[in-house]
Amino acid sequence: HCRLLCKPSALAQHLVRSLGRSAALRGGPWPCWPQLQMLWQLLQPPEPEPVVARELLQLPDAGLVALDWLVGPWGAAGGGGGISSPVLLLIPNAAGKVTGGLLQLGLRALERGFIPVIFNRRGHNGCPLTTPRLQPFGDPGDLREAVTYLRCRHPSASLLAVSEGSGSGLLLAYLGESGSSSRLAAAACLSPIFRGRDWFEAGMPWLYEWPLLLHLKQGLSRYAGALAEVVDTDRLLGSRSLRELEETLFCRTRSRPTSWESYWERNEPLRDADEAAVPVLCLCSADDPVRGPPARSLPRELFRSSPYFFLLLTRHGGHCAFPRRGPRRCWAHEAVLEYFRAMAEFLRTEERRKGLPRPR
Repeated sequence: HCRLLCKPSALAQHLVRSLGRSAALRGGPWPCWPQLQMLWQLLQPPEPEPVVARELLQLPDAGLVALDWLVGPWGAAGGGGGISSPVLLLIPNAAGKVTGGLLQLGLRALERGFIPVIFNRRGHNGCPLTTPRLQPFGDPGDLREAVTYLRCRHPSASLLAVSEGSGSGLLLAYLGESGSSSRLAAAACLSPIFRGRDWFEAGMPWLYEWPLLLHLKQGLSRYAGALAEVVDTDRLLGSRSLRELEETLFCRTRSRPTSWESYWERNEPLRDADEAAVPVLCLCSADDPVRGPPARSLPRELFRSSPYFFLLLTRHGGHCAFPRRGPRRCWAHEAVLEYFRAMAEFLRTEERRKGLPRPR
């Protein structure tokens, strides 16, 4: 029940063959109301419960981001890969909510020899906020620092990235802004938000928007005193929509106010998409209640013109859910891991064919 939209190329043909042989796309989805699929994905705890080792990374302006290394349910001595095992960077949604689905993907990757690590933005998921500054929707500066650190820590490993939902805005912006210097071998986006401004202005079903809004407010309330120097915290914590909160936090600042239009000129996820030079698989569902109707929310022309963007579109799957019956209940996780395997296989074949040395 899927179709792949992309520009014809040798890489595309290899990906079609690999996904066609994969069991991930067989058996059919679990048809269900998209809103229920979304709640199932958000509330379903991972099995087994993962063990996480946190590392704080200090940024040039003294801010902090947190890297959570998944070491499995076996403790620090179990799971994981070797020195050259691929590192998989997991990026949660823009609200910083680490869902059970994202953790489940990390555990599946750990079982297959990857080294999974979750990127937590400033002030998100218990990461201390040491400066009165949060990360805008499409500002990849902090992510770039994290990628540089991961490359230094694992110099001989392939570096891969997966984003979930609105967190894809950060990954897409990073790939476009970095171009061929991204240091990533491949990337994937689950139910990405491609057009940030349109998404905030259109709003979402209350079933999704209100829990995320409350989740954000709860995290921001811990730092209300420090943030009072730069924003109107009463207005911030009284926001009745994600757009109002985003505008208060990043546009109506006390020191450097800016317009909503100018903010999105700097933060649209696809503003530099033409510069991306890393294969990106985007898994989307036509019935996604969060992203919006496919006709206005999917940039089909990008997938037809760029050799690096691949759209795997399915009729049913909700938002980041992609459920199916059985123990491995999200088929998208298996599809993403198969995609990464296919990309590594293709690159090895190309290196042998052209006689190119592996990059150091």
